[in-house]
Amino acid sequence: MFIDTHCHLTDNYVAGDLDAVLARAASAGVGTMICPTADPADIDCALRITQTHDNIWATIGIHPEYAGTDAAAHLTRDVLSHPRVVGIGEIGLDYHFGANNRDAQIRLFEQQLDIARQCGLPVAIHTRDADEDTAAILTGDVRGVMHCYTSSWDLAKKMLDRGFYFSASGIITFKNATDVRETFAKIPTDRLVIETDAPYCAPVPHRGKTCEPAFVADTARVLADIKGLQLHELETILEQNTTKLYPKCHVKL
Repeated sequence: MFIDTHCHLTDNYVAGDLDAVLARAASAGVGTMICPTADPADIDCALRITQTHDNIWATIGIHPEYAGTDAAAHLTRDVLSHPRVVGIGEIGLDYHFGANNRDAQIRLFEQQLDIARQCGLPVAIHTRDADEDTAAILTGDVRGVMHCYTSSWDLAKKMLDRGFYFSASGIITFKNATDVRETFAKIPTDRLVIETDAPYCAPVPHRGKTCEPAFVADTARVLADIKGLQLHELETILEQNTTKLYPKCHVKL
């Protein structure tokens, strides 16, 4: 069974239909899911989902979209010590629509990294058009994953040296994603995990649809081809890598 290491199960696309979403995932060979938070308002919902489904885990974090938020008010010790919370994420920097709030984004990012250090939890990093600042801030004293990685091989080399994993999303299946595929071809196999980032980035052949965890299997087929592996070989590798990345996550097969 595959593991979707990053799917937003608190988003509107689920809208009371979570059991059907999970049934489609199981039919596609996706057995374990990790639900991140982006909006602090989603934290309680994410925790409730993990408590009612034994194959769903959570990472808790605040996306740079919410720069200006006090992370400490939401990423409390009680929340982060929850047995189903395996990491802190998604957190990071996003300058795609401009860097007018760069300082606020950096403050939020650094605050959450401090919390991760204190709790000893891995982090799930969002970086978009912010490679230089991301590299400067992630100096190697935390471990985690570069989620939905589409940045340069240059940044990848730095983060490999700092112990990070890299998550492939449906973007690797896109026709115009040659550079991303070339980067994943270079990343060592023991540093790879996989995700949908549902409801975003639906892979080929589902482009234009709302993405959901079942689609991670389509991304896996392309990633196996990139790495020159049989699909069942990649499946085993991804399971091993995910449990190393998130030691609290007990994979349901």
